[in-house]
Amino acid sequence: MAKVLLSIPEKFLNQIDEMAQNEQRTRSELIREALRTYMKRNIVFDTKKTASDAKLLDELLD
Repeated sequence: MAKVLLSIPEKFLNQIDEMAQNEQRTRSELIREALRTYMKRNIVFDTKKTASDAKLLDELLD
């Protein structure tokens, strides 16, 4: 598995660590899940926008 170095403000990192501890998982697991959720949400949003744009274009062409 690849490793990534990123900068996070200390206060935010403390919040991440607290949440990971409460959920009994590692910091890495929590961050991976957060990124998966973010990416999935954006894919759904893009699909909806694409459908909306296609409908608008269709209406303009009629």
